[in-house]
Amino acid sequence: MESKNKYSLTFLKLVLFLCFSFEAKTNTTNQKLSLGDTLDVEKSITIGVTVVSSGGIFEMGFFKLGNLSNYYIGIWYKQITPQTIVWVANRETPLSFLDMESAELKIMQDNLVLLNGNELSIWTTNINSSTKKPVVAILRDDGNLILNHGSNSLWQSFDHPSHTFLPGSKLGYNKKTKTQQTLTSWTNSEDPSPGLFSLEIKPNGESIVRWNKTVQYWSSGPWNGHGWGTIPLKSNPMFNFTFINNTNEVYFSYYIFNPSVMSRFIIDVTGEIKQLTWLNSTKQWNMFFAQPVQSCDVYGYCGAYGACNDSSSIALCDCLPGFTPRSKKDWDLNSFSGGCERKTSLTCGNASASILEEDKYWMHSHMRLPIDNNILAIGSATECEYTCLNNCSCNAYAFDDNKCLAWDGDLFNLQQLSENDASGITIYVKLAASEFSAPKVAYQTHKSRRLKVALPTTIATTLFLCSLIFLFYKTRRARSKGNPHLHNWLNTEKGENDLIDEEDEKGTDVPFFSLESILAATDNFSEENKLGRGGFGLVYKGKFQGGREIAVKRLSAQSGQGINEFKNEVILIARLQHRNLVRLMGYCVQGNEKILLYEYMPNKSLDTFIFDERNHTLIDWKKRFDIISGIARGILYLHHDSRLRIIHRDLKTSNILLDKEMTPKISDFGLARIVQGNITEANTNKVVGTYGYMSPEYALDGLFSVKSDVFSFGVIMLEIICGKRNTGFYQREEALNLLSYTWKLWNEGNVMSLVDDSLLESCNEEDALKCINIALLCVQEDANIRPSMPDVIMMLGSESISILKPNKPAFTVRTRAYSTTLSSSESYINSCNELTVTVEDGR
Repeated sequence: MESKNKYSLTFLKLVLFLCFSFEAKTNTTNQKLSLGDTLDVEKSITIGVTVVSSGGIFEMGFFKLGNLSNYYIGIWYKQITPQTIVWVANRETPLSFLDMESAELKIMQDNLVLLNGNELSIWTTNINSSTKKPVVAILRDDGNLILNHGSNSLWQSFDHPSHTFLPGSKLGYNKKTKTQQTLTSWTNSEDPSPGLFSLEIKPNGESIVRWNKTVQYWSSGPWNGHGWGTIPLKSNPMFNFTFINNTNEVYFSYYIFNPSVMSRFIIDVTGEIKQLTWLNSTKQWNMFFAQPVQSCDVYGYCGAYGACNDSSSIALCDCLPGFTPRSKKDWDLNSFSGGCERKTSLTCGNASASILEEDKYWMHSHMRLPIDNNILAIGSATECEYTCLNNCSCNAYAFDDNKCLAWDGDLFNLQQLSENDASGITIYVKLAASEFSAPKVAYQTHKSRRLKVALPTTIATTLFLCSLIFLFYKTRRARSKGNPHLHNWLNTEKGENDLIDEEDEKGTDVPFFSLESILAATDNFSEENKLGRGGFGLVYKGKFQGGREIAVKRLSAQSGQGINEFKNEVILIARLQHRNLVRLMGYCVQGNEKILLYEYMPNKSLDTFIFDERNHTLIDWKKRFDIISGIARGILYLHHDSRLRIIHRDLKTSNILLDKEMTPKISDFGLARIVQGNITEANTNKVVGTYGYMSPEYALDGLFSVKSDVFSFGVIMLEIICGKRNTGFYQREEALNLLSYTWKLWNEGNVMSLVDDSLLESCNEEDALKCINIALLCVQEDANIRPSMPDVIMMLGSESISILKPNKPAFTVRTRAYSTTLSSSESYINSCNELTVTVEDGR
């Protein structure tokens, strides 16, 4: 026994020695040995040895992610932390921990070959070539790994992308060989093996995204000469886009004017396609655009038996009752496509099961249903249930519009809809009987019924439903007597936003709150809960039972902005979902009361920080730049990425709210306008907005467009940078506004004196000058030469892009303070329709 313990101890020491030796060797990846940019027959890549492109942009070698023991050969950005992988060779055949002691990538018989610990090939370029010239592999500064013999290219990694599409590469379809280049997502952020989502270019030039290589859930539409669908790609200051469609091939490619800018196009583990640009100032990847806009529009986003809910700004996945995540680790990494699995197996087909053990149905209301259903020729819900229950391959059924829908196999693409969404349908999912003995939290069950008990059960159910309907009718009638507007406020005159059709109105997904509940939450609109006052009325802080805080916007009966603006805000903001837009929680129309409920913003609005003598020192340059970028992303969503093209018309610092992380959220859509399709401008007889933020073509001629919002954004940028308002800006003896003063300093070469003194230590001159330059481009007098919001996003996200010099801004000819006073005859309304006003208490 003593001898056995001795040998065991010796073996343990040997294992520990080998582990620590290997760990020491793998730690050399922090101090890697570089072979330069070329790999030839006399060199090989092993653990700790890499190839680096000549300009030091990309690096290739072995890598591992997270706590996984798998190793891969890949290419990544050398200077970016955390490590960002752009290409993986052996995605389907990873190397194990034990392989790494002798694994190597080398050139053999004119091919790149990856050998495991047993010197067996697990990945190769697989080229049939017999040349007498030496073959070398070169890693270029564009991220392309090329296998050359002489001046001829045998193979390149750009032709075999993984999940990343880099500038200079091609994504397309070869019509002669009928081969497809495809981007395929990772399984999760720590596993580069092929995931469920893929992007490809069809022979007609249309780009599509698929789930599991079969279900197409997003399409760009065909190339229109400028871009795909709503994604404009030409006339861009940062990228040059190329689309080729000839008899041999169809492909898409893009290039960066400044090669030092790092940008990549990926298909993410979430099934979304994204364009990302590296921002040195924040050391983060800045997202230029993403499609689909709503995560729940990704097919199978939550996997089998997972329900997607995007009613919040961040899409959430939940397993259905009776199911649990198939891989908890994947879900922790926000990769839900693996879906859920049953906690308890079904007893269907088990002849020995007792009647108490028979499977039952769990009812799920207001759901978007899976599409792969079978339609059964059955005329009643009872028969539909009975048929599915006695078919072991049937996992769920629904009875809708006198049709029996049944689903075999796993359920994909479920979405939990709001109770107000008329498209929601009830689905019954089969579960083991034991699942019904567990506590039922906020769910309803629907037990299986046999035909022999169908009649008494139906009678009892009918009586119960009649009672509910009677109670509902009485409650509804009593409420409507004191609330005549509740039923008809959406049917009032449409006013300016006549592009909202009846289907839009019916689908307005905003909960109704009773006046009684709001009075209780605000302590009868007490002075202690008052947050501020605007031209529309008052804003209060409210707290519902359970501690949920809200901001209550109470429209005054004397407000010049009435039911049309109120209606406009409810309908618009209910259909907009973005992390940089404020979220509408509900509304109330009762008697003369018109009330909107918003998510509570503890840091109030932007103007309470940047224009306050004390608070302006609390936000440094990085935070101000993040706020500028967030506002820009929100406007980009309104102009280009939302289902409706929205022109806000009242962008200003007081309409930018800040949450507890100081994330900016655009608010107040009472004056916003919808424009159809690709239309980007319109005209109005009544000019509305706020003096100091309105563009000249809008203030003078009533012509508004997406470029009107760009102008307002430029003003906001300058106010954030200098900490002073555009209007009432006085400098020495001149009564200049902020735009005029900035232009004066720009021409004098002294524009850095504009920057808020509290920012001088936290920002560098290059960043500040770039932001001022972009702001001046946005406030140019000619709307046609102002940049679009995609252009603004790219300029903000680039460290070295060449930015045009601005022309003279609007409203620069003013020399006396009294000239700022407006005539009472002028035809525009100065909007006071603010959700936030400057007060001491947080909101």
